[in-house]
Amino acid sequence: MDVAAYMAELGQQARAAAREVARSTTAVRNQALLATARALSAARTELVRANQKDLEAGRANGLDDAMLDRLELTEARIDTMIEGLQQVAGLPDPVGEITDMTYRPSGIQVGKMRVPLGVIGIIYESRPNVTVEAASLCLKSGNATILRGGSEAIHSNQAIAACLATGLADAGLPETAVQVVATTDRAAVGELITMPQYVDVIVPRGGKGLIERISRDARVPVIKHLDGVCHVYIDSHADPEKALKVAVNAKTHRYGTCNTMETLLVDEEIADDLLPLLAQEFFAKGVELRGCERTRAVLPDVIAATEEDWHAEYLAPILAVRVVAGLDAAIDHINRYSSQHTESIITENYTRARRFLTEVDSSSVMVNASTRFADGFEYGLGAEIGISTDKLHARGPVGLEGLTSQKYVVFGDGHIRT
Repeated sequence: MDVAAYMAELGQQARAAAREVARSTTAVRNQALLATARALSAARTELVRANQKDLEAGRANGLDDAMLDRLELTEARIDTMIEGLQQVAGLPDPVGEITDMTYRPSGIQVGKMRVPLGVIGIIYESRPNVTVEAASLCLKSGNATILRGGSEAIHSNQAIAACLATGLADAGLPETAVQVVATTDRAAVGELITMPQYVDVIVPRGGKGLIERISRDARVPVIKHLDGVCHVYIDSHADPEKALKVAVNAKTHRYGTCNTMETLLVDEEIADDLLPLLAQEFFAKGVELRGCERTRAVLPDVIAATEEDWHAEYLAPILAVRVVAGLDAAIDHINRYSSQHTESIITENYTRARRFLTEVDSSSVMVNASTRFADGFEYGLGAEIGISTDKLHARGPVGLEGLTSQKYVVFGDGHIRT
């Protein structure tokens, strides 16, 4: 296969389809989503059969159990994909919304209209259900999309692509509005991220290595986050009961997510009393603690933390702990070591909470809440394409609105500028 020619063809088709999707009605796009849900339900046997091919190839290629688990399409996961399509169909449509209309002294009215981005390229690994999630969000927000899943899921993704094509055709939308790259050649990724004439934005979903490569080589804007080095700071004015509950949940609710706490900061005024209680909770859940010298003075059995620990995204039952000299030191530590994902302060002091919200430079900043809430569904977005730690164009969980932009609209009645 001539990969460059193939990807250029996908790009041309996506650009043409994007115009049709952008001018379609909400009802038509919802129809496509619901028809896709019906197609997935009708194709359960074909989906499982295709997925078995991927699982067999994965075992033969030495994929570990965790990767095989992410790759597997069970009946329950097919049900979840169907439910997800139905939920996205029920979300408010941001496209076409006009806001901030004001009269200018000249008599014209000026406002902003929300519009699709155009063509979105999404690059992801392992989980075939991402094919449905990504396609549904892009379609609902009026965009066309080119999806490049991992080579280990090629058969599963192609089977899902057939269902998406059925849903689009049912609604009278071009099947090229959602295209799943059919080649496992890695050169396809290089082409996709360097086609600004066809692709408006790239969203990588996967490991740090993938995202670093995309960010480095792309000639198309990228929506992404690299790490989730998230912090919880327990202030001297914290309610100890809240502090224990939030800190334990932020670390142990799930270990392998980007919004899991990786570093715990504790004010030195309460460290002697609170650290033993925290350690008891974490040790009971099998969490390894790595602490600074002040932490180890209170908890001698804790492993000594190194400079690398303050930068670490463990994605495992390991937690770095540092005792700090108050709010200023906590903010300094976070702004130095954070990946600008999610940070939380536990405090009953309103003034300190406000300072933390203002001065911590991350995409989500919380007061008295677990970092695990940094999620599109929990934020009321219905679903998310991913989380962005960039400052342009979207920041934090990226839902339907994050897959759109705005343009100025002007209403006049024969007005001329004098």
